[in-house]
Amino acid sequence: MPPRRPLARGCAAAALAFTAAALGTPAEAAPPGTKDVTAELFEWRYDSVAKECKDTLGPAGYGYVEVSPATEHIQGGQWWTSYQPVSYRIAGRLGDRTAFKNMIDACHAAGVKVVADAVINHMSAGSGTGTGGSSYSKYTYPGIYQPQDMDDCTAQVGNYQDRWNVQHCELVGLADLDTGEPYVRSRLAQYLNDLLSLGVDGFRVDAAKHMPAEDLAAIKGQLSNPGVYWKQEAIHGEGEAVSPSEYLGNGDVQEFRYGRDLKRVFQNEKLAYLKNFGEGWGYMVSGKSGVFVDNWDTERNGSTLSYKNGADYTLANVFMLAWPYGSPDVHSGYEFSNNDAGPPNGGTVNACWQDGWKCQHKWPEIKAVVAFRNTAHGTAVTNWWDNGNDAIAFGRGEAAYVAINHEGSSLSRTFQSSLPAGNYCDVQSGRTVTVDGAGRFTATLAPNTALALHTGARTCG
Repeated sequence: MPPRRPLARGCAAAALAFTAAALGTPAEAAPPGTKDVTAELFEWRYDSVAKECKDTLGPAGYGYVEVSPATEHIQGGQWWTSYQPVSYRIAGRLGDRTAFKNMIDACHAAGVKVVADAVINHMSAGSGTGTGGSSYSKYTYPGIYQPQDMDDCTAQVGNYQDRWNVQHCELVGLADLDTGEPYVRSRLAQYLNDLLSLGVDGFRVDAAKHMPAEDLAAIKGQLSNPGVYWKQEAIHGEGEAVSPSEYLGNGDVQEFRYGRDLKRVFQNEKLAYLKNFGEGWGYMVSGKSGVFVDNWDTERNGSTLSYKNGADYTLANVFMLAWPYGSPDVHSGYEFSNNDAGPPNGGTVNACWQDGWKCQHKWPEIKAVVAFRNTAHGTAVTNWWDNGNDAIAFGRGEAAYVAINHEGSSLSRTFQSSLPAGNYCDVQSGRTVTVDGAGRFTATLAPNTALALHTGARTCG
């Protein structure tokens, strides 16, 4: 079957399976520079992130780390409490202002930039005392917001075919800020500017679709660095009133169809269909699209692959990092059986692969392809090959070459690349591969494995 557009997807954002009281779910174009891979360390404490920047992210070539929201929030052990702010003090489960600043400095020293997840659409759903001791009630946040600063619809968002309902009513019952008000815009800009003053390099704007694009543009225009990297969560839903492409004028936008379609292809279709994956499938422009195999929402609602899917998941991440469409996020979370479950140890990661921490960013098969992507930056796909089914291979000009065998049996063949002659380290297996003067090499791939060569890894060990 020839490469084709994906099947029409009918799942509206309303069906994204938010748990009760949980918030949804990831610029100036794509992340600047050649290192465009983000490690999304979901619900990691800031001191643990700092250590991981030094130990893993910097040496592996990750350009960015995305951290969970830096605000005081409602109390509770569930992950989604981080997405119900009650003040803009950095006084949450994941660390205080000092820990946040120390993390930024440590990550910068390791060559890793920091993206902060910014919750600016709403506040909390209830009343009480926050993680930093602040008292609050829904619609009243002393010293910050009063009821007049909230939107005029207090019903829950329920009709994604109605723009006004989506952008003025309450997302899962959370107090919705009136981002059209000058005061609210200036207060949100003040919060983001505070994070910029600490050294933050960019923002993931949570629930962007629930705010008009012009409101976000007005807020961004008040930042001390209006050109800061800006990645917006705008979930695509077929036939919905609000389109993710509306937000491209503000910065990057997360392309949710990417992960959904990768799940379908890896589980039920043929990898050969991926030959024109990206804009050829009707996605947004590559240079302003944020992509992912999964994130914390989609791994829980089942719309994408997750760590529970074994080789499907691992190989999908290898493909994402090797393929030139979009700027990739590598999700790194923790085991869960209860979708509400918060981070182990309150977010402290003593060691990867312990206490339930999955550390996908550090899986050898995934981590190895980050340097591959950095080496191949700016090169087009060359020498595509497929077997008409679930084995594919392609090059990235003279910089790199990858092969993925998702078949149930071994694959042995001579591959045609554009790599210069010489020895290369297959960063997936650690074996040496010799490329001849015509760019050819012979290799055998076991079932559900990959091979990845690039000019930055000419020797193993």
